[in-house]
Amino acid sequence: MSSQTILFIIIAGIVSLILAIFMYGYQTKFSNKFKWIYGTLRFATIFSILVLLINPKFTSESYTIQKPNLPVLIDNSASVNELNQSENVLNFVASLKSNEALNDKFDLSFYSFGSDFRQNDSLSFSEKNTNISKALSATNELFKNETAPTILITDGNQTLGNDYEFSSSTFKNPIYPVILGDSTKHIDLKIEQLNSNRYAFLKNKFPVEAILVYSGTETVSSQFVIKQGNTILYKENVSFTEKENTKIRSFTLPASSVGFHKYTAQIIPLEIEKNKTNNSKQFAVEVIDQATKVLIVSEITHPDLGMLKKSIESNEQRKVEIKKPSEALSMLNGFQLIILYQPSRKFSTLYSEIKNLEKNTFTFTGLETDWNFLNAIQSNFRKEVTNQTEDVIGILNANYGSFAIDVIGFSNYRPLKTLFGELELLVPNEFILEQSIDGYTTESALFATTEINGKRNAIFDGEDIWRWRAQSYLENNSFEEFDNFIGKTIQYLASNKRRSRLEVSNETFYYNNKSIKISAQYFDKNFVFDSRASLLISVTNTETKIKETFPLLLKSNFYEVDLNNLEAGNFSYKVSVNDDTVSRSGNFTILNFNVEQQFLNADVTKLSWVATNTKGKAYFISEQENLISNLIKDDTFQKIQKSEQKIVPLIDWKYLLGLIVLSLSIEWFLRKYNGLV
Repeated sequence: MSSQTILFIIIAGIVSLILAIFMYGYQTKFSNKFKWIYGTLRFATIFSILVLLINPKFTSESYTIQKPNLPVLIDNSASVNELNQSENVLNFVASLKSNEALNDKFDLSFYSFGSDFRQNDSLSFSEKNTNISKALSATNELFKNETAPTILITDGNQTLGNDYEFSSSTFKNPIYPVILGDSTKHIDLKIEQLNSNRYAFLKNKFPVEAILVYSGTETVSSQFVIKQGNTILYKENVSFTEKENTKIRSFTLPASSVGFHKYTAQIIPLEIEKNKTNNSKQFAVEVIDQATKVLIVSEITHPDLGMLKKSIESNEQRKVEIKKPSEALSMLNGFQLIILYQPSRKFSTLYSEIKNLEKNTFTFTGLETDWNFLNAIQSNFRKEVTNQTEDVIGILNANYGSFAIDVIGFSNYRPLKTLFGELELLVPNEFILEQSIDGYTTESALFATTEINGKRNAIFDGEDIWRWRAQSYLENNSFEEFDNFIGKTIQYLASNKRRSRLEVSNETFYYNNKSIKISAQYFDKNFVFDSRASLLISVTNTETKIKETFPLLLKSNFYEVDLNNLEAGNFSYKVSVNDDTVSRSGNFTILNFNVEQQFLNADVTKLSWVATNTKGKAYFISEQENLISNLIKDDTFQKIQKSEQKIVPLIDWKYLLGLIVLSLSIEWFLRKYNGLV
């Protein structure tokens, strides 16, 4: 409290005393007893009101004891079961929870991880992937400003994410890995990796690459085969030594018939092998009759062109060629979609031929676009421009209904360049992205599609879209999210198939260690996306005839279901809508590949490096008592006494208001009782 406030309170006391004496001590007929009573009550009232107006502030200080945190990260993946360590993990976690000395020193918190990282409620050891890097990054973020030594219970065998040995180098607290399994090396042959295309073209050959790895000290021989059913398509003898322990085999297989084809790659196991699951892998290829061919026409050279080719061809079903207008004129018939990049007057003859052939188009405009020509040559859109340029950001239209779009953070992407002016759509259209300039939406399209009599077109009014793909990679460590967005656009524009009220999208085959997602869009009779519908999918295993039904969940402008709980096999499905007769059916296959069954040992070397890099120490699960004892004895981690100061203004003190009310009430009651009111 400041000296000025104290002075005001003293003055308030003197004023209150003077007023009380004046009212009840000066020329009053009360007895001395009542003078003192009334004077005291009036003094209390006036003084309290004046102090309340001065509103002094009081400082209060409280002390708390804060224990250091001890997060415990538990590997909940299937490999823990495969190494017969699940019971050991459960017993260790129970001992951590029950140890009084450890809980007295640390504030324990438990988390589990597989593909994702979450607060632990129960352990199933059934996760299909292990992402240790994600678990460490999330823990580092949670406890970045706190003392939090971390116990990491895992076998160290990661199947997903960045290398955790390097990501742990930025960890701010020591990590104490508890290693599940042992360091004993068993003789083992395995298919480390198998690479093949998802799609192949009829009467062509598709490449397959297999990486075969041997663990052992003796010289061994085996045979590597590829089978389709009981038919052997490829066979080769392979031998390994302690030093020559890796073989790479590359070959091609024929695509002789259209449809889905399933294959099994196998390296014949040795009799003494402990784990024979990792000796074989399934893979599949869908043979298609022809690819979707896309022609990009441009007179200029620009990074956007290379980006579009890369993005579109990320799906093996699509092929892209880039030509100048004069070269493209004679080849239009061989393509399902024509992309016109920044058209100029040199496109004049090309536009006439596109109109004659009724080809679908995707127009990109930017700073080099001749808008006077473009406004005159077509009637879908127009734009009156000046020589000024502006930076625009795309805002996603969540109600877009022509095809399903995932929300991938368009509004956070870098601005694109465009010529100043409003883009006016002259035919029925749907916005995918709306322009935003300096944080304000312009109600002008950045990206829109049109559909007239089955002919589909699109306009993208922005240059340097290659920056978006690059930013998507920086944020996700993958181009997949952005390429899916471009791919869905190309798939829609390259087709003239009449849209139905229920559209379902799924892959022909899935691997059971990844997401198995099926999406659908449902439209009302006016072809407006209906977000209030209830969609169900019935899935039947064609071999066992077991039928299961799941709801599809709404996600922005589409519905989606994740069928991750299904076992490997062949399935038929039917998507139906409650209160409507419309439905769609299809088939898909789930291939069996349990990556968590591929390991024989814990990765002791890498976990030891993690401990060393973070100034922690690695322990085997059998040494759990040593870990607990060392943590309790370690003086590095101490309880911290924290003080907290609170500044409380007197106006927040309710008792003072009660005192004013009480003193006024007593004074009024006494005066009333004595007939003075």
